[in-house]
Amino acid sequence: MQVQSLGYRTDLMFARFDGTITDRGDYLVITTPGNPGFHWGNFLLFSRPPIAGDEERWPGLFRKEFARMPLVRHLALGWDTTHDPKTECGLFAAKGFEPQISTVLTTDNAHLPPNFSREISVRPLRTGSEWEEATQLQILAREPIFKLENYTAFKRAQMERYRKMSEQGKGHWFGAYLGSKLVGDLGLYLEEGVGRFQNVTTHPDFRRRGICGRLVCEAAVLAIKVMGATTLVMVADDSYHA
Repeated sequence: MQVQSLGYRTDLMFARFDGTITDRGDYLVITTPGNPGFHWGNFLLFSRPPIAGDEERWPGLFRKEFARMPLVRHLALGWDTTHDPKTECGLFAAKGFEPQISTVLTTDNAHLPPNFSREISVRPLRTGSEWEEATQLQILAREPIFKLENYTAFKRAQMERYRKMSEQGKGHWFGAYLGSKLVGDLGLYLEEGVGRFQNVTTHPDFRRRGICGRLVCEAAVLAIKVMGATTLVMVADDSYHA
């Protein structure tokens, strides 16, 4: 199966690192055995939008494919499309699924936004204590719908993946520091010249101050000028305040 969406194509770089991708012809099975609670690390990706009947067929395929991973307790389905899928989500919304529609942003350059923080410094994480601080920030900034215990297990496993990728030269996790305090962070990882941002986060007490605008820009500049990125990709939720 050839994946068209640049969002999904860059998602798969992470599964290739420590997960599995199995091609079933008209869909892919993506698994992350080390993090069963990761919704978009354990999902099916279909080659086309759903048609009538897929609201029953696709969940059945998911249950079959993940039958040997009992700790995967969610059900996540995606389809490869480069146009607005809102009208295609109705079949599943009627079955109780929550649609998650993302916009894929790309650039080959980076500029500071009009309003950016001049107070912070930006650099890759260096030590175990800095990785722990970033993990704690990611957990603190979670959406309220996520229970602390479940989210903590998921996030710790995810951050361990990112740390291993950093150690193997596949990218960096960047921190935005106000003095010695971490007030924002993000990941940026590359494969064949394409860089993908991950989990851009600002500390809840420091939002609306231009911190992540500068953080994103400085990470992008480093990726292009030092790491050899030719295209940068960010997947964003249209309805999210950021």
